[in-house]
Amino acid sequence: MAFSFGGGTGGTSSSGFSFGSFGAKTTASTAFGFGTSTTTTASSGFGSLTAPAFGATTTTSAPTGFGFGSTTTGGGLFGNTQNKSFGFSSGLGTGTGTGTGFGGLGGGGLGFGSFNLQPTQPQQGGLFGQQAQAPAQSNQLINTASALSAPTLLNDERDAILAKWNQLQAFWGTGKGYFNNNIPPVDFTQENPFCRFKAVGYSCIPSSKDEDGLVALALNKKEADVRSQQQQLVESFHKILGGHPTLTVNVEGVKALPDDQTEVIIYVVERSPNGTSKRVPATSLFNYVEQTNVKGQLQQLGVTMSVTRTSLSPAQLKQLLQNPPAGVDPIIWEQAKVDNPEPDRLIPVPMVGFKELLRRLKIQEQMTKQHQTRLDIISNDISELQKNQATTVAKIAQYKRKLMDLSHRVLQVLIRQEIQRKSGYAIQVDEEHLRVQLDMIQSELNAPTQFKGRLNELMSQIRMQNHYGAVRAEEKYIVDTDLLREIKQHLKQQQEGLSHLISVIKDDMEDIKIIEQGLHDSVHVRAGKLS
Repeated sequence: MAFSFGGGTGGTSSSGFSFGSFGAKTTASTAFGFGTSTTTTASSGFGSLTAPAFGATTTTSAPTGFGFGSTTTGGGLFGNTQNKSFGFSSGLGTGTGTGTGFGGLGGGGLGFGSFNLQPTQPQQGGLFGQQAQAPAQSNQLINTASALSAPTLLNDERDAILAKWNQLQAFWGTGKGYFNNNIPPVDFTQENPFCRFKAVGYSCIPSSKDEDGLVALALNKKEADVRSQQQQLVESFHKILGGHPTLTVNVEGVKALPDDQTEVIIYVVERSPNGTSKRVPATSLFNYVEQTNVKGQLQQLGVTMSVTRTSLSPAQLKQLLQNPPAGVDPIIWEQAKVDNPEPDRLIPVPMVGFKELLRRLKIQEQMTKQHQTRLDIISNDISELQKNQATTVAKIAQYKRKLMDLSHRVLQVLIRQEIQRKSGYAIQVDEEHLRVQLDMIQSELNAPTQFKGRLNELMSQIRMQNHYGAVRAEEKYIVDTDLLREIKQHLKQQQEGLSHLISVIKDDMEDIKIIEQGLHDSVHVRAGKLS
Protein backbone atom coordinates (compact mmCIF):
# COMPACT_ATOMS: atom_id res chain seq x y z
CA MET A 1 0.00 0.00 0.00
CA ALA A 2 1.39 3.44 -0.99
CA PHE A 3 0.70 6.57 1.03
CA SER A 4 0.36 9.90 -0.74
CA PHE A 5 -0.71 13.39 0.32
CA GLY A 6 -3.51 14.80 -1.83
CA GLY A 7 -4.36 11.48 -3.51
CA GLY A 8 -5.65 8.01 -2.70
CA THR A 9 -3.65 4.98 -1.68
CA GLY A 10 -2.43 2.56 -4.28
CA GLY A 11 -3.23 2.76 -7.98
CA THR A 12 -2.28 5.95 -9.76
CA SER A 13 -1.71 9.30 -8.07
CA SER A 14 -0.98 12.54 -9.91
CA SER A 15 -1.14 15.07 -7.08
CA GLY A 16 0.40 15.65 -3.69
CA PHE A 17 3.62 14.06 -2.40
CA SER A 18 3.93 10.43 -3.45
CA PHE A 19 6.40 7.82 -2.33
CA GLY A 20 6.96 4.26 -3.34
CA SER A 21 5.19 1.19 -2.07
CA PHE A 22 6.08 -2.26 -0.83
CA GLY A 23 4.32 -5.21 -2.37
CA ALA A 24 2.19 -3.15 -4.79
CA LYS A 25 2.55 -1.52 -8.16
CA THR A 26 2.35 2.25 -8.06
CA THR A 27 2.71 4.96 -10.68
CA ALA A 28 3.32 8.39 -9.13
CA SER A 29 4.21 11.81 -10.44
CA THR A 30 5.35 14.52 -8.08
CA ALA A 31 3.20 17.60 -7.63
CA PHE A 32 6.00 20.15 -7.67
CA GLY A 33 7.86 18.98 -10.74
CA PHE A 34 11.05 17.98 -8.93
CA GLY A 35 12.05 15.00 -10.98
CA THR A 36 10.15 12.66 -13.27
CA SER A 37 7.42 10.09 -12.86
CA THR A 38 8.57 6.66 -11.72
CA THR A 39 7.02 3.23 -11.89
CA THR A 40 7.92 0.48 -9.43
CA THR A 41 6.84 -3.11 -9.21
CA ALA A 42 7.61 -5.19 -6.13
CA SER A 43 6.48 -8.53 -4.77
CA SER A 44 7.13 -8.14 -1.08
CA GLY A 45 9.40 -6.69 1.55
CA PHE A 46 12.04 -4.12 0.59
CA GLY A 47 12.59 -5.42 -2.89
CA SER A 48 11.71 -2.15 -4.56
CA LEU A 49 11.27 1.48 -3.64
CA THR A 50 10.04 4.42 -5.68
CA ALA A 51 12.75 7.08 -5.65
CA PRO A 52 11.81 10.42 -4.11
CA ALA A 53 11.56 13.66 -5.98
CA PHE A 54 15.07 14.77 -5.15
CA GLY A 55 17.43 12.33 -6.78
CA ALA A 56 18.43 8.76 -6.51
CA THR A 57 21.48 9.28 -4.32
CA THR A 58 20.23 8.91 -0.75
CA THR A 59 23.41 9.01 1.25
CA THR A 60 23.16 10.75 4.61
CA SER A 61 26.87 11.22 5.17
CA ALA A 62 27.94 14.84 5.34
CA PRO A 63 30.43 15.99 2.70
CA THR A 64 33.40 17.86 3.98
CA GLY A 65 33.38 21.15 2.13
CA PHE A 66 34.71 21.17 -1.40
CA GLY A 67 37.46 18.79 -0.41
CA PHE A 68 39.50 18.39 -3.54
CA GLY A 69 43.24 18.91 -3.76
CA SER A 70 46.09 17.83 -1.58
CA THR A 71 48.21 19.34 1.16
CA THR A 72 51.95 19.11 1.62
CA THR A 73 53.77 20.77 4.48
CA GLY A 74 57.34 21.97 4.51
CA GLY A 75 59.50 24.32 6.52
CA GLY A 76 59.26 28.07 7.08
CA LEU A 77 56.63 30.19 8.71
CA PHE A 78 53.93 29.18 6.26
CA GLY A 79 55.68 26.11 4.93
CA ASN A 80 55.35 24.88 1.39
CA THR A 81 51.70 24.08 1.88
CA GLN A 82 49.72 23.73 -1.29
CA ASN A 83 46.05 23.25 -0.62
CA LYS A 84 43.53 23.73 -3.36
CA SER A 85 40.58 23.21 -1.11
CA PHE A 86 37.34 24.83 -2.09
CA GLY A 87 34.32 25.62 0.07
CA PHE A 88 33.16 26.77 3.46
CA SER A 89 32.91 24.96 6.71
CA SER A 90 29.15 25.08 6.57
CA GLY A 91 26.54 24.59 3.92
CA LEU A 92 25.15 21.23 2.90
CA GLY A 93 27.81 19.33 4.79
CA THR A 94 29.04 19.37 8.34
CA GLY A 95 32.73 18.86 7.74
CA THR A 96 35.57 21.32 8.05
CA GLY A 97 36.34 21.85 4.39
CA THR A 98 37.65 25.34 3.73
CA GLY A 99 38.59 27.37 0.72
CA THR A 100 37.03 29.77 -1.69
CA GLY A 101 33.38 30.60 -1.17
CA PHE A 102 30.70 32.32 -3.16
CA GLY A 103 29.27 35.62 -2.02
CA GLY A 104 31.55 36.57 0.88
CA LEU A 105 31.55 35.62 4.53
CA GLY A 106 29.29 35.93 7.52
CA GLY A 107 27.34 34.02 10.14
CA GLY A 108 28.02 30.35 9.82
CA GLY A 109 29.56 30.92 6.43
CA LEU A 110 28.13 32.60 3.40
CA GLY A 111 29.18 29.93 0.96
CA PHE A 112 26.15 28.68 -0.90
CA GLY A 113 26.27 24.98 -0.31
CA SER A 114 29.06 22.53 0.26
CA PHE A 115 29.97 20.12 -2.50
CA ASN A 116 31.83 16.87 -2.22
CA LEU A 117 34.47 16.94 -4.91
CA GLN A 118 36.42 13.91 -3.79
CA PRO A 119 37.14 11.55 -6.67
CA THR A 120 34.40 8.97 -6.89
CA GLN A 121 35.24 5.31 -7.18
CA PRO A 122 33.00 3.25 -9.45
CA GLN A 123 31.17 0.52 -7.61
CA GLN A 124 28.85 -2.19 -8.76
CA GLY A 125 25.44 -3.23 -7.55
CA GLY A 126 23.51 -1.56 -4.78
CA LEU A 127 20.28 -2.11 -2.93
CA PHE A 128 18.12 -0.08 -5.39
CA GLY A 129 20.22 -0.26 -8.52
CA GLN A 130 22.40 2.69 -7.49
CA GLN A 131 25.98 2.74 -6.30
CA ALA A 132 26.68 0.46 -3.38
CA GLN A 133 26.69 2.26 -0.07
CA ALA A 134 28.34 1.34 3.17
CA PRO A 135 26.33 -1.02 5.41
CA ALA A 136 25.49 1.76 7.83
CA GLN A 137 24.31 4.00 5.02
CA SER A 138 22.26 1.15 3.53
CA ASN A 139 20.62 0.52 6.89
CA GLN A 140 19.93 4.24 7.22
CA LEU A 141 18.28 4.24 3.79
CA ILE A 142 16.20 1.16 4.65
CA ASN A 143 15.14 2.72 7.94
CA THR A 144 14.17 5.94 6.16
CA ALA A 145 12.13 4.01 3.60
CA SER A 146 10.41 2.02 6.34
CA ALA A 147 9.57 5.20 8.29
CA LEU A 148 8.09 6.83 5.22
CA SER A 149 6.18 3.92 3.69
CA ALA A 150 5.67 1.01 6.08
CA PRO A 151 6.12 1.76 9.77
CA THR A 152 5.32 -1.13 12.12
CA LEU A 153 5.19 0.75 15.38
CA LEU A 154 1.54 0.09 16.33
CA ASN A 155 0.62 -2.72 13.89
CA ASP A 156 -2.80 -1.24 13.09
CA GLU A 157 -4.37 1.44 10.91
CA ARG A 158 -2.60 4.13 12.92
CA ASP A 159 0.66 3.15 11.21
CA ALA A 160 -0.72 4.69 7.97
CA ILE A 161 -1.24 8.01 9.78
CA LEU A 162 2.26 7.70 11.24
CA ALA A 163 3.66 7.11 7.74
CA LYS A 164 2.00 10.29 6.48
CA TRP A 165 3.35 12.20 9.47
CA ASN A 166 6.86 10.88 8.78
CA GLN A 167 6.49 11.88 5.15
CA LEU A 168 5.46 15.39 6.19
CA GLN A 169 8.49 15.64 8.48
CA ALA A 170 10.77 14.40 5.69
CA PHE A 171 9.32 16.96 3.29
CA TRP A 172 9.82 19.69 5.87
CA GLY A 173 13.32 18.48 6.77
CA THR A 174 12.96 18.31 10.55
CA GLY A 175 11.81 15.90 13.25
CA LYS A 176 12.21 12.19 13.97
CA GLY A 177 10.62 9.33 12.09
CA TYR A 178 9.42 6.50 14.37
CA PHE A 179 8.75 3.22 12.58
CA ASN A 180 9.77 0.30 14.85
CA ASN A 181 9.83 -0.31 18.58
CA ASN A 182 13.22 -2.04 18.42
CA ILE A 183 15.02 0.43 16.13
CA PRO A 184 15.88 4.05 16.95
CA PRO A 185 13.94 6.68 14.98
CA VAL A 186 15.28 8.30 11.87
CA ASP A 187 16.45 11.92 12.14
CA PHE A 188 15.10 14.05 9.31
CA THR A 189 17.28 17.02 8.38
CA GLN A 190 17.09 19.47 5.51
CA GLU A 191 19.90 17.56 3.81
CA ASN A 192 17.76 14.44 3.44
CA PRO A 193 16.84 13.64 -0.18
CA PHE A 194 13.11 13.91 0.53
CA CYS A 195 13.22 17.53 1.75
CA ARG A 196 11.19 19.74 -0.58
CA PHE A 197 12.60 23.08 0.51
CA LYS A 198 15.53 23.08 -1.87
CA ALA A 199 16.44 25.33 -4.74
CA VAL A 200 19.43 26.18 -6.89
CA GLY A 201 20.84 29.68 -7.21
CA TYR A 202 23.91 31.17 -8.81
CA SER A 203 27.00 32.85 -7.40
CA CYS A 204 30.06 34.47 -8.92
CA ILE A 205 33.14 32.33 -9.48
CA PRO A 206 36.17 33.77 -7.64
CA SER A 207 38.74 35.24 -9.99
CA SER A 208 41.69 35.70 -7.63
CA LYS A 209 44.72 33.47 -7.93
CA ASP A 210 46.53 31.69 -5.15
CA GLU A 211 49.55 33.88 -5.85
CA ASP A 212 47.49 36.96 -4.96
CA GLY A 213 47.45 35.73 -1.35
CA LEU A 214 43.96 37.01 -0.53
CA VAL A 215 42.37 35.62 2.64
CA ALA A 216 38.96 36.83 3.81
CA LEU A 217 38.27 37.14 7.54
CA ALA A 218 34.77 37.51 8.98
CA LEU A 219 34.75 39.75 12.06
CA ASN A 220 31.85 39.94 14.47
CA LYS A 221 32.02 43.75 14.42
CA LYS A 222 30.35 46.57 12.56
CA GLU A 223 31.99 48.06 9.51
CA ALA A 224 32.41 51.47 11.13
CA ASP A 225 34.20 49.95 14.13
CA VAL A 226 36.49 47.91 11.89
CA ARG A 227 37.43 50.92 9.77
CA SER A 228 38.14 53.03 12.84
CA GLN A 229 40.32 50.26 14.32
CA GLN A 230 41.89 49.12 11.05
CA GLN A 231 45.44 50.08 12.01
CA GLN A 232 45.17 48.30 15.35
CA LEU A 233 43.83 45.20 13.61
CA VAL A 234 46.75 45.23 11.16
CA GLU A 235 49.21 45.47 14.04
CA SER A 236 47.45 42.65 15.88
CA PHE A 237 47.54 40.44 12.77
CA HIS A 238 51.26 41.18 12.42
CA LYS A 239 51.86 40.11 16.02
CA ILE A 240 49.88 36.91 15.43
CA LEU A 241 52.14 36.18 12.46
CA GLY A 242 55.08 36.30 14.83
CA GLY A 243 56.03 39.94 14.42
CA HIS A 244 58.65 39.13 11.77
CA PRO A 245 60.14 42.34 10.34
CA THR A 246 60.16 40.81 6.86
CA LEU A 247 56.36 40.40 6.85
CA THR A 248 53.87 43.17 6.16
CA VAL A 249 50.11 42.79 6.59
CA ASN A 250 47.98 44.75 4.09
CA VAL A 251 44.22 45.21 3.89
CA GLU A 252 42.77 44.69 0.42
CA GLY A 253 39.23 45.72 1.29
CA VAL A 254 36.57 46.04 3.98
CA LYS A 255 32.94 45.18 3.29
CA ALA A 256 29.86 45.10 5.51
CA LEU A 257 27.97 41.82 5.97
CA PRO A 258 24.52 41.07 7.39
CA ASP A 259 23.96 40.76 11.14
CA ASP A 260 26.48 43.52 11.96
CA GLN A 261 29.44 41.56 10.65
CA THR A 262 32.31 42.72 8.47
CA GLU A 263 34.50 41.03 5.90
CA VAL A 264 38.17 42.04 5.85
CA ILE A 265 40.36 40.82 2.99
CA ILE A 266 44.06 40.77 3.81
CA TYR A 267 47.29 39.66 2.19
CA VAL A 268 50.84 39.36 3.52
CA VAL A 269 53.95 40.60 1.71
CA GLU A 270 57.25 38.92 2.53
CA ARG A 271 60.50 40.78 1.83
CA SER A 272 63.65 38.80 1.11
CA PRO A 273 67.15 39.92 2.22
CA ASN A 274 68.08 40.88 -1.35
CA GLY A 275 65.33 43.51 -1.40
CA THR A 276 62.72 41.72 -3.47
CA SER A 277 59.24 41.11 -2.13
CA LYS A 278 56.38 38.77 -2.95
CA ARG A 279 53.00 37.90 -1.57
CA VAL A 280 52.54 34.86 0.60
CA PRO A 281 50.25 32.35 -1.22
CA ALA A 282 46.68 32.35 -0.02
CA THR A 283 46.68 28.65 0.86
CA SER A 284 49.85 29.00 2.94
CA LEU A 285 48.47 31.97 4.85
CA PHE A 286 45.14 30.23 5.34
CA ASN A 287 46.72 27.04 6.69
CA TYR A 288 48.77 29.13 9.12
CA VAL A 289 45.78 31.06 10.50
CA GLU A 290 43.80 27.80 10.80
CA GLN A 291 46.24 26.38 13.34
CA THR A 292 44.67 25.89 16.74
CA ASN A 293 46.76 28.42 18.65
CA VAL A 294 46.58 31.03 15.91
CA LYS A 295 42.84 30.51 15.48
CA GLY A 296 42.30 31.12 19.19
CA GLN A 297 44.16 34.43 18.97
CA LEU A 298 42.09 35.47 15.96
CA GLN A 299 38.88 34.64 17.82
CA GLN A 300 39.94 37.04 20.56
CA LEU A 301 40.03 39.76 17.88
CA GLY A 302 36.48 38.87 16.83
CA VAL A 303 37.32 36.70 13.80
CA THR A 304 34.61 34.08 13.33
CA MET A 305 35.76 32.53 10.08
CA SER A 306 38.54 32.67 7.51
CA VAL A 307 38.53 31.51 3.89
CA THR A 308 40.83 31.84 0.92
CA ARG A 309 39.93 33.79 -2.19
CA THR A 310 41.27 31.52 -4.89
CA SER A 311 39.85 30.69 -8.29
CA LEU A 312 38.99 27.22 -9.59
CA SER A 313 40.98 25.33 -12.15
CA PRO A 314 39.05 24.02 -15.18
CA ALA A 315 39.36 20.46 -13.86
CA GLN A 316 38.03 21.44 -10.43
CA LEU A 317 35.16 23.40 -11.96
CA LYS A 318 34.29 20.47 -14.22
CA GLN A 319 34.31 18.05 -11.29
CA LEU A 320 32.17 20.43 -9.24
CA LEU A 321 29.55 20.69 -11.97
CA GLN A 322 29.51 16.98 -12.75
CA ASN A 323 28.70 15.89 -9.19
CA PRO A 324 25.31 17.09 -7.87
CA PRO A 325 25.31 18.06 -4.18
CA ALA A 326 23.91 15.63 -1.65
CA GLY A 327 20.13 15.49 -1.76
CA VAL A 328 19.74 17.46 -5.02
CA ASP A 329 18.15 15.65 -7.93
CA PRO A 330 20.59 15.23 -10.85
CA ILE A 331 17.88 16.37 -13.26
CA ILE A 332 17.41 19.61 -11.31
CA TRP A 333 21.18 20.07 -11.20
CA GLU A 334 21.49 19.57 -14.96
CA GLN A 335 18.64 22.00 -15.59
CA ALA A 336 20.34 24.56 -13.33
CA LYS A 337 23.50 24.25 -15.42
CA VAL A 338 21.48 24.74 -18.61
CA ASP A 339 19.69 27.80 -17.18
CA ASN A 340 22.94 29.42 -16.03
CA PRO A 341 22.80 32.96 -17.51
CA GLU A 342 26.61 33.37 -17.53
CA PRO A 343 28.44 30.03 -17.31
CA ASP A 344 31.80 31.78 -17.51
CA ARG A 345 31.14 33.92 -14.43
CA LEU A 346 28.44 32.13 -12.42
CA ILE A 347 28.17 28.69 -10.90
CA PRO A 348 25.03 26.95 -9.60
CA VAL A 349 24.87 26.49 -5.83
CA PRO A 350 22.18 24.74 -3.77
CA MET A 351 19.97 26.53 -1.25
CA VAL A 352 18.51 24.21 1.38
CA GLY A 353 15.85 25.37 3.80
CA PHE A 354 14.38 28.70 4.74
CA LYS A 355 17.39 29.64 6.83
CA GLU A 356 19.66 29.44 3.81
CA LEU A 357 17.13 31.41 1.77
CA LEU A 358 16.91 34.07 4.50
CA ARG A 359 20.69 34.31 4.65
CA ARG A 360 20.91 34.78 0.93
CA LEU A 361 18.14 37.38 1.07
CA LYS A 362 20.11 39.30 3.72
CA ILE A 363 23.20 39.17 1.53
CA GLN A 364 21.21 40.46 -1.43
CA GLU A 365 19.76 43.30 0.67
CA GLN A 366 23.26 44.13 1.90
CA MET A 367 24.60 44.24 -1.65
CA THR A 368 21.63 46.37 -2.72
CA LYS A 369 22.42 48.84 0.06
CA GLN A 370 26.06 48.93 -1.01
CA HIS A 371 25.07 49.53 -4.63
CA GLN A 372 22.66 52.28 -3.57
CA THR A 373 25.38 53.86 -1.46
CA ARG A 374 27.76 53.76 -4.39
CA LEU A 375 25.10 55.28 -6.66
CA ASP A 376 24.52 58.06 -4.12
CA ILE A 377 28.26 58.76 -4.03
CA ILE A 378 28.40 58.85 -7.82
CA SER A 379 25.36 61.16 -7.90
CA ASN A 380 27.00 63.50 -5.40
CA ASP A 381 30.21 63.46 -7.42
CA ILE A 382 28.28 64.30 -10.59
CA SER A 383 26.50 67.19 -8.82
CA GLU A 384 29.82 68.47 -7.52
CA LEU A 385 31.37 68.21 -10.99
CA GLN A 386 28.43 70.09 -12.47
CA LYS A 387 28.90 72.86 -9.92
CA ASN A 388 32.62 72.96 -10.65
CA GLN A 389 31.87 73.10 -14.37
CA ALA A 390 29.49 76.03 -13.92
CA THR A 391 32.09 77.81 -11.79
CA THR A 392 34.78 77.11 -14.36
CA VAL A 393 32.61 78.43 -17.21
CA ALA A 394 31.93 81.62 -15.24
CA LYS A 395 35.64 82.05 -14.53
CA ILE A 396 36.48 81.49 -18.18
CA ALA A 397 34.01 84.21 -19.21
CA GLN A 398 35.45 86.49 -16.54
CA TYR A 399 38.98 85.84 -17.75
CA LYS A 400 37.90 86.49 -21.35
CA ARG A 401 36.54 89.90 -20.36
CA LYS A 402 39.68 90.63 -18.41
CA LEU A 403 41.78 89.58 -21.40
CA MET A 404 39.80 91.92 -23.65
CA ASP A 405 40.27 94.82 -21.22
CA LEU A 406 43.98 94.10 -20.96
CA SER A 407 44.24 93.91 -24.74
CA HIS A 408 42.60 97.33 -25.06
CA ARG A 409 44.91 98.77 -22.45
CA VAL A 410 47.95 97.32 -24.19
CA LEU A 411 46.71 98.76 -27.47
CA GLN A 412 46.28 102.18 -25.90
CA VAL A 413 49.77 101.98 -24.44
CA LEU A 414 51.18 101.01 -27.82
CA ILE A 415 49.31 103.86 -29.49
CA ARG A 416 50.67 106.40 -27.05
CA GLN A 417 54.14 104.97 -27.30
CA GLU A 418 53.98 105.06 -31.09
CA ILE A 419 52.67 108.64 -31.02
CA GLN A 420 55.47 109.67 -28.70
CA ARG A 421 58.04 107.86 -30.83
CA LYS A 422 56.84 109.43 -34.07
CA SER A 423 56.37 112.92 -32.65
CA GLY A 424 58.29 115.49 -34.74
CA TYR A 425 58.38 113.26 -37.83
CA ALA A 426 56.42 113.94 -40.97
CA ILE A 427 53.58 111.65 -41.98
CA GLN A 428 54.91 108.77 -44.01
CA VAL A 429 53.38 107.39 -47.18
CA ASP A 430 52.03 104.17 -45.64
CA GLU A 431 50.50 106.15 -42.80
CA GLU A 432 48.79 108.44 -45.30
CA HIS A 433 47.38 105.43 -47.14
CA LEU A 434 46.15 103.99 -43.86
CA ARG A 435 44.46 107.30 -42.99
CA VAL A 436 42.71 107.38 -46.34
CA GLN A 437 41.44 103.84 -45.89
CA LEU A 438 40.13 104.66 -42.42
CA ASP A 439 38.32 107.74 -43.76
CA MET A 440 36.71 105.63 -46.47
CA ILE A 441 35.55 103.08 -43.92
CA GLN A 442 34.20 105.83 -41.69
CA SER A 443 32.28 107.42 -44.55
CA GLU A 444 30.76 104.07 -45.51
CA LEU A 445 29.63 103.49 -41.96
CA ASN A 446 28.13 106.96 -41.69
CA ALA A 447 26.20 106.69 -45.00
CA PRO A 448 22.39 106.74 -44.34
CA THR A 449 21.72 103.73 -46.57
CA GLN A 450 24.64 101.73 -45.32
CA PHE A 451 25.46 100.01 -42.08
CA LYS A 452 24.88 102.91 -39.71
CA GLY A 453 21.36 103.58 -40.99
CA ARG A 454 20.47 99.91 -40.82
CA LEU A 455 21.85 99.68 -37.31
CA ASN A 456 19.79 102.70 -36.22
CA GLU A 457 16.69 101.13 -37.72
CA LEU A 458 17.32 97.83 -35.96
CA MET A 459 17.93 99.65 -32.68
CA SER A 460 14.64 101.54 -32.97
CA GLN A 461 12.75 98.29 -33.70
CA ILE A 462 14.35 96.63 -30.70
CA ARG A 463 13.34 99.55 -28.47
CA MET A 464 9.75 99.39 -29.74
CA GLN A 465 9.57 95.64 -29.15
CA ASN A 466 10.90 96.07 -25.64
CA HIS A 467 8.34 98.80 -25.00
CA TYR A 468 5.48 96.66 -26.30
CA GLY A 469 6.73 93.70 -24.30
CA ALA A 470 6.84 95.80 -21.13
CA VAL A 471 3.29 97.09 -21.78
CA ARG A 472 2.00 93.57 -22.38
CA ALA A 473 3.75 92.34 -19.25
CA GLU A 474 2.09 95.10 -17.22
CA GLU A 475 -1.36 94.20 -18.60
CA LYS A 476 -1.14 90.58 -17.59
CA TYR A 477 -2.93 89.66 -14.42
CA ILE A 478 -4.30 86.55 -12.76
CA VAL A 479 -7.81 86.31 -11.27
CA ASP A 480 -8.38 84.05 -8.32
CA THR A 481 -10.72 81.12 -8.98
CA ASP A 482 -13.13 82.01 -6.19
CA LEU A 483 -13.21 85.65 -7.27
CA LEU A 484 -13.84 84.60 -10.85
CA ARG A 485 -16.74 82.43 -9.70
CA GLU A 486 -18.21 85.36 -7.77
CA ILE A 487 -17.89 87.65 -10.78
CA LYS A 488 -19.68 85.11 -12.96
CA GLN A 489 -22.45 84.78 -10.38
CA HIS A 490 -22.81 88.58 -10.16
CA LEU A 491 -22.96 88.97 -13.94
CA LYS A 492 -25.54 86.20 -14.11
CA GLN A 493 -27.70 87.98 -11.56
CA GLN A 494 -27.34 91.25 -13.48
CA GLN A 495 -28.36 89.48 -16.67
CA GLU A 496 -31.42 87.99 -14.99
CA GLY A 497 -32.37 91.46 -13.61
CA LEU A 498 -32.03 93.03 -17.03
CA SER A 499 -34.16 90.28 -18.59
CA HIS A 500 -36.87 90.86 -15.97
CA LEU A 501 -36.70 94.62 -16.53
CA ILE A 502 -37.06 94.18 -20.28
CA SER A 503 -40.11 91.95 -19.81
CA VAL A 504 -41.72 94.57 -17.50
CA ILE A 505 -41.05 97.31 -20.04
CA LYS A 506 -42.62 95.20 -22.80
CA ASP A 507 -45.75 94.64 -20.68
CA ASP A 508 -46.00 98.37 -19.95
CA MET A 509 -45.64 99.14 -23.64
CA GLU A 510 -48.54 96.82 -24.40
CA ASP A 511 -50.66 98.55 -21.76
CA ILE A 512 -49.81 101.98 -23.20
CA LYS A 513 -50.80 100.82 -26.67
CA ILE A 514 -54.19 99.64 -25.31
CA ILE A 515 -54.73 102.98 -23.55
CA GLU A 516 -53.84 104.89 -26.71
CA GLN A 517 -56.25 102.75 -28.72
CA GLY A 518 -59.03 103.42 -26.21
CA LEU A 519 -58.42 107.18 -26.27
CA HIS A 520 -58.42 107.18 -30.06
CA ASP A 521 -61.75 105.36 -30.19
CA SER A 522 -63.37 107.73 -27.64
CA VAL A 523 -62.23 110.78 -29.64
CA HIS A 524 -63.86 109.42 -32.82
CA VAL A 525 -67.11 108.76 -30.97
CA ARG A 526 -67.28 112.29 -29.60
CA ALA A 527 -66.50 113.74 -33.02
CA GLY A 528 -69.35 111.79 -34.55
CA LYS A 529 -71.82 113.01 -31.96
CA LEU A 530 -70.85 116.64 -32.51
CA SER A 531 -71.30 116.34 -36.22
